[in-house]
Amino acid sequence: MTVKYKVLRQGAKAPEYQSECAAGADLYACCEDTVIMPSQRKLIPTGIAIECERRDIAAIICARSGLASKHGITLANGVGVVDSDYRGEIMVSLVNLSDKPYTVSNGERIAQLMLLPVIRGEFTEGELSDTQRGVGGFGSTGKN
Repeated sequence: MTVKYKVLRQGAKAPEYQSECAAGADLYACCEDTVIMPSQRKLIPTGIAIECERRDIAAIICARSGLASKHGITLANGVGVVDSDYRGEIMVSLVNLSDKPYTVSNGERIAQLMLLPVIRGEFTEGELSDTQRGVGGFGSTGKN
């Protein structure tokens, strides 16, 4: 599947898969070095916009496991969603969950972009079927 990208900032890099079987393509910071203090959030530009050739595909932004596990840097919004009709710059909202400042460097890999199919539902009001779980909420199915 073809994904077009447009460079919006000088020095921006295209998303790039790091291995033959990688599920996500790395996104790169395109900004001056930026310090994220403990518990602080920062919006980091990538300098690119994208367009998928298919409207039923969304680009999902995921954290990089190395940044999260080694430095406590992850996505402030958990997972980012880039709708198929969005043509603006991809921005990555990072949060520092560690107790130390972290510097995001220009050109650093800061997140991963995954392309996933989207199924749109038709929402209708009505009675819901019974299940074994029912209305049991968080933790209702047990600890393990």
